[in-house]
Amino acid sequence: MIHRQNKRINIFFGLALAAGMVCLVAGQTIAAETTATKSKVAPLKVLMVTGGSSHDYDNQKSILEKGIAARANIQWTIAHQGGKDRNQMIELFKSPDWAAKYDIVVHNQCFGGVTDVAFVERVAQAHYAGVPAVIIHCTVHSYRHAKTDAWRKVIGVSSFSHEKHRPLAVRNLQAKHPIMQGFPKVWNTPNGELYKIDKMWPNCKALATAFGEDTQKDHTCIWTNTIGKGKVFGTTIGHHNETMSTDVYLDLVTRGMLWACDKLDDSGKPKPGYGPPKTK
Repeated sequence: MIHRQNKRINIFFGLALAAGMVCLVAGQTIAAETTATKSKVAPLKVLMVTGGSSHDYDNQKSILEKGIAARANIQWTIAHQGGKDRNQMIELFKSPDWAAKYDIVVHNQCFGGVTDVAFVERVAQAHYAGVPAVIIHCTVHSYRHAKTDAWRKVIGVSSFSHEKHRPLAVRNLQAKHPIMQGFPKVWNTPNGELYKIDKMWPNCKALATAFGEDTQKDHTCIWTNTIGKGKVFGTTIGHHNETMSTDVYLDLVTRGMLWACDKLDDSGKPKPGYGPPKTK
């Protein structure tokens, strides 16, 4: 009788041990699959639109391309069109679905002479429909004389002129905002061209200002905006390559881009999978 009981006990513990091993292996497999999945986050598909007058877009596209790619998990497509002509209605924007393939669009362009309303509203519509945007410097002055507010509403501010070239003291207004975490309390830029902000649209929130010596007033120079289903990060800083090349600037624009895509956490860090690429 005792022998049979011991045999039953041994069989029971043997089955329990086997079941435990199966669970352990299954758990390890699931954990491995989860880790592998996390490590294979698809990069954000980012379109950079650049070109136009008055700026060194040949070099700036490289500064932004390399600087942001070193800070975030992204895949660039660059559309450098329009040459040095401020009046160009570039080919890219002639298609109604020009932004459909991308997670976000970085606008660093200067087409201030374009006034065609249908063209401008087609550019704006992509962002009304939900494609996030990063607005850099002269993009704010692009289409500024068109008889439609569509683009100005996307940007979040209206501006029609700028002050003389001089370094800027950029004052951080929202140190706890994810985009502004890590940004100095006051950043003295190497050089600058302060845009005069004539209007801030209702959904626009100022993150930083700089004092204009010509106008003797503060002007918003870093902000966020929402329009329709789209989120927008903007800055008028970025005329000079020496300013754009700084870590402060590239960190700022990277955080702004990730924020607009909902890939920035509350502490100002990229969400898992969207940080800088790992170096071997």
